Formats: sequence, C-alpha cells, structure tokens
Amino acid sequence: MAKRKEFKQAEANIGMVGHVDHGKTTLTRALTGIWTDTHSEEMRRGITIKIGFADAEIRKCPNCGRYSSSPVCPYCGHETKFERRVSFIDAPGHEALMTTMLAGASLMDGAVLVIAANEGVMPQTREHLMALQIVGNRHVVIALNKIELVDRGTLLKRYGEVKEFISGTVAENAPIIPISALHGANVDVLLSAVEKFIPTPKRDLRKAPKMLILRSFDVNKPGTPPEKLVGGVIGGSIVQGKLKIGDEIEIRPGVPYEDHGRIKYEPITTEVVSLQAGGRFVDTAHPGGLVGVGTTLDPFLTKGDLMAGNVVGRPGKLPPIREELRIEVHLLERVVGTEKELRVEPIKKREVLLLNVGTARTMGLVTGLGKDEIEMKLQIPICAENGDRLAISRQVGSRWRLIGYGFIGG
Repeated sequence: MAKRKEFKQAEANIGMVGHVDHGKTTLTRALTGIWTDTHSEEMRRGITIKIGFADAEIRKCPNCGRYSSSPVCPYCGHETKFERRVSFIDAPGHEALMTTMLAGASLMDGAVLVIAANEGVMPQTREHLMALQIVGNRHVVIALNKIELVDRGTLLKRYGEVKEFISGTVAENAPIIPISALHGANVDVLLSAVEKFIPTPKRDLRKAPKMLILRSFDVNKPGTPPEKLVGGVIGGSIVQGKLKIGDEIEIRPGVPYEDHGRIKYEPITTEVVSLQAGGRFVDTAHPGGLVGVGTTLDPFLTKGDLMAGNVVGRPGKLPPIREELRIEVHLLERVVGTEKELRVEPIKKREVLLLNVGTARTMGLVTGLGKDEIEMKLQIPICAENGDRLAISRQVGSRWRLIGYGFIGG
C-alpha cells in the first residue's frame, strides 16, 4: 500500500455562532471556500440544521501584513506564510436547534460571534453567548456582519449596542470587527483578530486518547453486496491524546439493549481501520478539527448519527457510565433566548430537565434537592468525569431554554 501523504492537521476548532440568518454560513464560506449547509433539509430551508465543519489555512503576507487563506496574497500578489490550520464549526442559530449548538460548543476552542448590523443583538445572539460562557469558552471575536446593508450612522449605533451587550460577559474584551461576508470586506482583519485572540490550546498527546462523537454514518450505498460492505464510521473531535490506525477502542455508553423490560446500555469495542482529518486520509489523528474514524462496527449501529453523544477511548480508560447524577447547580437570573425576560424559578423535585454534557444530550428526572445541588435519574446514561461541566435547560412554552449550568459531583 502506498504511504499516505502527510499534511498539517487542524490545530484548533473555532465556532461560528449567532442568531439565525446573520450570515454564519456565508462567513464560513468567505473564510474557507466551503459551503457547510450540505444536508438536503438545510438546502431546502436555507438554515443550518446539523453542525458543519470546514478547515482552512490561516496565512499572513510578509509583504503587506494582511491575512488570508490563500497561498498567494489576494491584496498584493506575494506568496503568503503559513500560520496555522484551523477548523471552523458552523453551528445552527435557530432557537429550536439550541441543543445541537451546545453539542458543537463543547468542541470549540474559541468562537466568532456573528451579529448582523441591520438587525443587531437578537434573542439567539444572547443565547449563543451564554452557551459559550456556560461551556467555559473564553476566547471570542465578534463579527459585525452585513455592513453593506446599513449606513455609517446605523453601524456606529450597532457598535455601541454590541459593546453594551457584551459588558460583564466572557466577550467583554472581544474585538468587534465590521465585515461584509458577502463581499469579503474586512475578512482579512477578522482573520488577524482570530489569530490574536483565539490561541491554539496546549495539548498533551501523551494522555490516553479521548474523542467526543458528534456524528456517525453508514457510508455503504444501497445495494452494496455483503462482501463489499465496510464498517461504520464515527465522526467527532479528539479532546486529548491521539488515535492511530490499528488502535483498539471502546465506545461508551455504547448500544442499548432490553433487560427485563428495562433499556440498558453496553459499551462496545472495535478497531480503527481508517482515519480522515481535513478531508484527507491520515495514519494518526490528534485534537483539532473533525476526525472521521472508520471501524469494524456493524454499519447498522452507526447510521443516522446513532452513536452521537458517545465517548471514544482505550478500553478500560474511559470515564464511568452514569445513570444517576449529583450536580452542583448554578442557575441564571433570567431565562436565555426568550423575547420577554423571564426569571429563572428554582428547580423543583420531580421536574424533568434537559442536560448537555460534551456532545451528549439526555433528559433526567430530579429525584433530590439540596442547597445548590440536585440529584437526577437520567433517561439515557452518559459517560462523564467528576467535575465535568454541563448545561441545564428547562422547557419554557414549546422550547427548551437555558436556565443554568452545573458540575458533576462524585
């Protein structure tokens, strides 16, 4: 077999977040050349539904000092210098898809918060910024997009509104870059801010590998004969260590099965038979970007994102599977994402809440209350460490709304 050509894998995951229709996907294309809305329903409705990944090189021109993703500077024609390769995560902005956004936020090392200059701060703008705060993301750059739709006076007014909006948040000191994603205006300045304000995290590749699954697929086409079928593929992001071809891996919580009328979950093991990063086959994959892992799993187990929310690692090295949780709770003052500012009421016993932990999403019943602490029985178990951070949502009207965050106790 010919040796696969090595290339520079993405070093950091940078989120594209904000209100629906504020231009996140258009900006992702301006930065990477890739249109991330490829799902048929996304194309029909014109909104992002699933998490999209697009890799890009960030390059700086030694002649004029401007940034781009091109080997040749589009501003002066000189050869550019490679700085780093990053992966942009395009998250859905619609209020009904907030839990999907939270799954993506757990993989982000930093984020570009996109705000349309013609509309300003909207409910999901607030919700997405709070989501970044809840998952512990402190590296934010703000793109004030669609400047082609407003005059100078309106743009200055919006700038002031955004400054007031971010006061006291994790984005308080974030730069605000006016841009037009549609026309490519000031995209170089935005890339410069990304380089300055969103650093590559320090990674310890010696640790046991741990990967959070965001997607899973059956890549076999209908009608493929049995002898040509390939195993299922899992996709997500490695958060520590590295994976290589031939590794034996465990997936937790695993697959559901029925036991005396109860649904239980059993971890499964498989082998890494292929790795893809940045759209290319590699022999080893590390943190940063979306990684596709080909396995020996029955493709029935991976079709339609059935493995989303699971955790991958070496057998016996993963966190425990939890069917019950004790959570140190931090409630917000106001419900996030609603048109009217509603106070967050205290959590009640027997209440059903939605939890996001990493890429996992589960519902749970509150079985016990204490001072700043709750106990919950989960509908779907999760694989998580003591101290892991989680987002807490409550059903308000017809939507799940963020009401706080917490930390898993022992």
